Amino acid sequence: MDIEQPVKEWESMIRPALESKAYEFKLAGYSRVSVEDVWSCLERKVWKGNPTKRLYEVVQDILHLDGSVYMSYLTLDVYKEDHDLMASIAALTEVNKKK
Repeated sequence: MDIEQPVKEWESMIRPALESKAYEFKLAGYSRVSVEDVWSCLERKVWKGNPTKRLYEVVQDILHLDGSVYMSYLTLDVYKEDHDLMASIAALTEVNKKK
């Protein structure tokens, strides 16, 4: 297949590769890995959006996804969630001070 299309268009076709990578990470000790996390990591850290690629390029990106890149993605995601949590706490604290 020499068809190029946005990576999101390939998602259903490459599901087995995503499952394989998630399983590989589980064997490596990442207990809470999911197919959705792997896909999201690829979108944010490897592809940085939705670029146009051939099927074999997308599968190659999945199979070559390194554990350190995945951990970096998870770490940044946790910091982002933590920042949102702190902003929520600060907002609630301000509301309570005004009462």
